[in-house]
Order: sequence, then structure tokens, then C-alpha cells
Amino acid sequence: MPTPETSGSGPDFAPHVLREYALLADGERGALIGPHGDIAWMCAPRWDSDAVFSALVGGSGTYAVTPLDPRHVWGGSYETGTLIWRSRFITGEGPVECREALAFPGASDRVVLLRRIVARDCPARVRVLLEPRGAFGADAGHPTRRPDGTWSGRTGPLHWRWTGAAAARTTRGPAGGALLTLELTVPPGGHHDLVLELSPGPLPAEAVCSATAWATTEAAWARECPAPPGTIAPRDAHHALAVLRGLTSSGGGMVAAATMCLPERAGAGRNYDYRYAWIRDQCYAGIAAAGAGATGLLDSAVGFVTARLLQDGTELKPAYTVTGGAVPSERTLDLPGYPGGTDKIGNWVNQQFQLDTYGEALQLLATAGRSGRLEGDSWRAVHTAVAAVEQLWMRPDAGIWETEERHWTHSRLSCVAGLRAVAQLPGARAQVARLTALADTILAETTRTSLHADGRWKRAPDQAGVDAALLLPAVRGALPGSDPRTVATVRAVREELARDEYVYRFRHDARPLARAEGAFLLCGFMMALAEHQQGNPVRAVRFFERNRAACGPPGLFSEEYDIIQRQLRGNLPQAFVHALLLECAGRLGQECPVPPTE
Repeated sequence: MPTPETSGSGPDFAPHVLREYALLADGERGALIGPHGDIAWMCAPRWDSDAVFSALVGGSGTYAVTPLDPRHVWGGSYETGTLIWRSRFITGEGPVECREALAFPGASDRVVLLRRIVARDCPARVRVLLEPRGAFGADAGHPTRRPDGTWSGRTGPLHWRWTGAAAARTTRGPAGGALLTLELTVPPGGHHDLVLELSPGPLPAEAVCSATAWATTEAAWARECPAPPGTIAPRDAHHALAVLRGLTSSGGGMVAAATMCLPERAGAGRNYDYRYAWIRDQCYAGIAAAGAGATGLLDSAVGFVTARLLQDGTELKPAYTVTGGAVPSERTLDLPGYPGGTDKIGNWVNQQFQLDTYGEALQLLATAGRSGRLEGDSWRAVHTAVAAVEQLWMRPDAGIWETEERHWTHSRLSCVAGLRAVAQLPGARAQVARLTALADTILAETTRTSLHADGRWKRAPDQAGVDAALLLPAVRGALPGSDPRTVATVRAVREELARDEYVYRFRHDARPLARAEGAFLLCGFMMALAEHQQGNPVRAVRFFERNRAACGPPGLFSEEYDIIQRQLRGNLPQAFVHALLLECAGRLGQECPVPPTE
């Protein structure tokens, strides 16, 4: 593997293709590690804070552990059911490993980044570089070495401390700041720990004990991320569950992705900040977690969505910060961005109304009810969501794809599915007539306005095309799988939007599907669920297997997959893709609910 480019001022870790990045996450923030052992992205102290390592999007700040041998190749893997990553480099002398993790579960006001350099049968010779730079690289630090060999400093509002690097020296970094450089040789069979702490306030006097932090992290992952039972892809399902847990904060909010502004299409302006909690994505994750027996993750989703419904009612936003705050409006940063993109912070979703979020919320709450985990406040949230649907279902909305406002068919059918799901709960008996009547009314009007002449659903009354999002409402119970409208819609998506078992959202124009955008992995897993519901187990597994392979060595999925170049596109990792993979792995292990239709 080529070594990082260097100049007289130090190394320059250029961005890599997304498939080569691994994720560390502790629920409160995440870090991406590149193939040179470089932390290319991490915001601190929270998901939506400014980045302290931002080379991924054209900023600066460096923390790298790289073999001294320039002729090395990269690899690595996660420890099962965790986001503990083991970087593994093969050098001329033999393997060099670095065990990496954010101490788990994370504290909202303190980042603890653990790195353990491990030597197996030969010495591990590495170069370690550190330069934290807050405000997306704008704030340089001034490190100080204490008598005990600990390094400390400040970058913007962040205080930091680095232990295990007493022999480091300061040099001039690529962006003109003070770069700490350390060369280490770990003898065969040994290891060496490095611990980086960051906090918006002064750090405790006592530094983190690496051995204790590692033991606590290992035990917490084992406790909070047990293997899902009865899936057709045990290792991938377990990994998907770990990713979802790593993206979920202590307050229950789950970010849509760990990153911002990674382009979906080079030069097309389609790059967004996804470091916020989308209600829809949270519901997908909660439903998948319930099927996997991950009650903690289900409870987190229910708690977060409940709080937002009770807080905002008919003014529910599509997305919030993980603490339940408002998503900031979009603005640009003075950075070049990831190649092919531009840097934007914030998201215009804060100005949108998305009707389907109420339907998805009802589906989540009904799932919790079937699991015996729906309590007082959540029942109040059910009533709030039902009242909102009654009031708002005739209003145009931006829909699941966040485009122009229309009467999107998916949004209405999602509400039908949610109403029907709640109506089946024992605690809803007094409201069954109301819930059923409302669901029937919405379905009748949607059928009148949005059913195509060939019997399938249209995207909207004035949008005759096929939309892959229309697969999911029937899976969730809006209509039976055997209903002619469901059967016709599945057939239309299969024929018009699927290519080699990859699925696209909808047809943008006359161009081939793959030229307009990447295959949407979420839709590929939706198709697997729909084929399973149709009684087509072989087709279901084909879609599942094709889409679960659309990742890099770390097993992380982005929103889109470029099937021509076989590359990931968009922010990483995309939570709702991992959620649908997890749900598919469980559902496809069950018997198909209806006989084959074809």
C-alpha cells in the first residue's frame, strides 16, 4: 500500500474510497479509521459537534498509527458483536496489529479513544502521529509535556490529554500546528497502549487507565449487543446490531450516519449532513431491534420517538439532534470537501413536513406493544400520533425522499400501516373502531387518487411512476401481501426498478437507472422483505445476498452503491440500511407467510 504523501511539514493523509474506512463508535460520537491507521473523521464531544479530525472532508487534524515499513498492505476486522476494530498490516517483517475502540459506552462530555499496538511473532515497528485540531481544522493546539510523560493541550473549546507517548516529540504539522510524533518498537508478544481523552471542560486529574477502559468496553459490548437468534446471516446480523448500537446515544437518539457531506454523486450537489436523528430511521432500527431480541435498542427508539411526539405533536419534525434539539439550518464550510462533494453543515430537513413519520412512529410503538414494552407515556404518544394523522393526512408532504411537497402515496400508506398495527394491540380495544375507520378512509382515498391503471400504486396522484418505497407499507400491514395492489406493485418494482437484484428508488429520467443515481441499498432490502411476503423465498434471498455484499472489508453500508464502479456512495455508515439488513436476516429465516404467487 502506498504510504501517505509527505512534505517538509509532515504527512498528508488524503481521502480514500469509502469502502476502506472502519467505524469506531460509542453512542455519543464516531470515528472513521482509514487504511493507513489514520483517524480521518471524528467530531467531539458529540455527533453534531465540530470535527477535531476532519481530513476526510478537506480539513486537518491527525491521529495515525502506521507501520514504519513503507511496504505494507492493510486489512482488519471487528471483534464479533462490537465496534472494536483490529487494524492488521502485513509488513516485510510480519504482521502489525492495532486494536482500536472508543471506550464504550461513551460519556456525552468525554471522549476516550483507545489504541493498543500489538506485536505477534515479530516486532511491531510503528510511527504514531497526533495533532488534534478543533473547528474542522481551524483551531491549532499547543501541546505540553508533563513531568509524568503525559501530553496535554487545548484546541478551541476542547481540552485533551494523551498518555502512553512519553517519548513523542513535536514537529511542524501539515497545517502549520504542532504535530506530535512517536516511533515505537513493540517486542514480539507484547503490546503498547495509547489513550487520547478529549472534553469540552477540564479533564479529571487522574488519566484513564487503559486496562480498565478496555475491560469495561469489552464487557459492555458483550452485555448490550448479544447475538440475534435465528437469522440466516448470523455474523452480519450481529455486526449490523453493533453498528446500530454504536450510533445510538444514551438519550435514545440514533444518528442517521456518522458523517456529513460525503457525495452521493460527484459534482451533483447531493451531499448532506446526516449527523442527526431521523424519526423514520429510528423507527426502522427499533422495529429491527425488536425482531432481533435487542430490547435495549428497542426501548431507546421508543423513548426517543415518544419524547418527540409528546413535545411537538402536530409539529413533529422529521429529524432532531440526538438530544432532541432542533437541527440547525444548512450552511457551507470553507473546506474543499470529500472529492466530488462540498462541505455543508446542518440540514434543510428542519423546514419539512413528512407525514409518513407519524405512520412509522405508530408502527414502532405497535411493535413495542406486541413486545410488552409500551408504557404510559408511550401510550400517550400513540394517541398524539393518531390525532396528528387525523388532522394532517390530507396535507401534502415532502415524503420519504425529501423532495417537493405532494400527496405521496407512501406517506399515506405508512399511516394506514401504523393505524392498523396499533388497532391490533389489546390496549387499543376502545379505539379500534376509530383507528380502523381512519385507516379505511385513508386507504380508500389513496386508492381513488393513486392507483395506476395496471393495478399498482403510483408515486402520487400526479406522479404515475413506480417507487420502491411503496414496497414497505404492505410488509408493515397496510394491506395483505395477497392484495392485488400489493402483488402488482411488487411486480412493477421488480420489472422496472431492479437490475441484477439491486433496486433503485424511482426513475429520474430516460437515462439508465445506474447513470442517474446509485442503487439504494435500503430498497434492495425492502425488496427482499416484499418477495418474502409474496411467498418467493428464493427471490427474497437473492435480493438479500446481493445487497448485503455491497460493502467494504469493514462491513459498513452507505446509502447508495455505484454498481458500475462497485463503490459506496453517500454518508457512512447509513443506519437505516443496517436496520433493514438486520430485519431481513431475521424475517427470511422464518417461513414465508403466503404461498408463492408465481
